[in-house]
Amino acid sequence: MKSINNKPAASKLVSKFDNELRNMLMSDLQAFRAKNPKMGNNQGAVQQTLSAA
Repeated sequence: MKSINNKPAASKLVSKFDNELRNMLMSDLQAFRAKNPKMGNNQGAVQQTLSAA
């Protein structure tokens, strides 16, 4: 019986690396937001500054 997943080994490795990297970045971002709650969503203030210019 054929395997359902026909990805080459390199593709599987890259996919695993991408997933691990994304997980590490997300956990770092959560830790950063926990330490710096004031810097959370300042996009509104930045947008107002840019639109006023």
